[in-house]
Amino acid sequence: MATRQQLGWEHGPFEIPTDVYAKWDAKQAGAEKEAAWNEKLAAYEAAYPELAAEFKRRINGELPAEWEEKATQIIADLQATPANIASRKASQNALEAFGAMLPEFLGGSADLAPSNLTMWSGSKSLTAEDASGNYIHYGVREFGMTAIMNGIALHGGFVPYGATFLMFMEYARNAMRMAALMKVQNIQVYTHDSIGLGEDGPTHQPVEQMASLRLTPNMSTWRPCDQVESAVAWKFAIERKDGPTSLIFSRQNLAQQERDPQQVADIAKGAYVLKDCEGTPELILIATGSEVELAVNAAAELTSEGKKVRVVSMPATDVFDKQDEAYRESVLPSSVTARVAVEAGIADFWYKYVGFGGKIVGMTTFGESAPAGELFKMFGFTTENVVSTAKTLLN
Repeated sequence: MATRQQLGWEHGPFEIPTDVYAKWDAKQAGAEKEAAWNEKLAAYEAAYPELAAEFKRRINGELPAEWEEKATQIIADLQATPANIASRKASQNALEAFGAMLPEFLGGSADLAPSNLTMWSGSKSLTAEDASGNYIHYGVREFGMTAIMNGIALHGGFVPYGATFLMFMEYARNAMRMAALMKVQNIQVYTHDSIGLGEDGPTHQPVEQMASLRLTPNMSTWRPCDQVESAVAWKFAIERKDGPTSLIFSRQNLAQQERDPQQVADIAKGAYVLKDCEGTPELILIATGSEVELAVNAAAELTSEGKKVRVVSMPATDVFDKQDEAYRESVLPSSVTARVAVEAGIADFWYKYVGFGGKIVGMTTFGESAPAGELFKMFGFTTENVVSTAKTLLN
């Protein structure tokens, strides 16, 4: 009351004077602008029906009519032409294959494009002088990049993807959490995914970041083991319209795994049986990313000693958790309690899948500065250690 008297405001609480209301009332002007826009849109649709249809497709978040058939064939072709490459390179190859079908791709990186490998032949830098590009050089601004991508997703008409090292997702955590909360499509490419980063040391070696991403509600997190799983992960991220996806890729080369067509199809379910035995397994090895090859090698050694071992590749735990009970039971039978999880990330996350009676070959400390090969040996990511850990359960 005293403030109103001091300001000479003679109107009552919540009372808006007519002249003030009139200046702020934009209903009529808005209606006129909307009518004018609709008129122009109708004229554009009549003059350019194909372009108008493409515009509507993109605004509605729909994929091209040929998407499913072509994307599925691309994945099948990758399985038929094995390549032992880093999954960050596999990611770039997926961008090259899928990008030709997706003019709505709007990429970028936080000053790490040559390392993240997020530019492809169709990429064109967006600059102050030329706004026709489809690739944004965000600078060293992980949070800014991710927040801008949220805005792009909310605007509509684009499929935004950005990139940095996995360790630096820490700077973007707030924006990624908001993407998950708002349920917007924000695709983050996180490369250099483990202690395999090597000599840059523990400051640059992610340990707890994968678990953090997986525990974020409505976040989908993928860590592929080769070029085929990488392409499936990209396909999933492109198709997902109700939340963000984190794609985690390696710096080092990864061996491509053998699969039949059903196994290739099952990758999209988040986890699947990669190697199996006759009958019910005695032991299940669960692995992701660069550690899948390690699990396969350990299984081969155990099998040669007469053990019945199954290897499960689990590139996306959240996707697997959403499968029906019958499928989850077919991959991880509840009757098989001897389980070992292998991942070069924080160990504790994996108790969810191995149980308190299982074993985990994972990280319980920060990394160290040394060549990647030496670090993997130092922290127990060797065939010998996985075999030894498995035998403690089987015995």
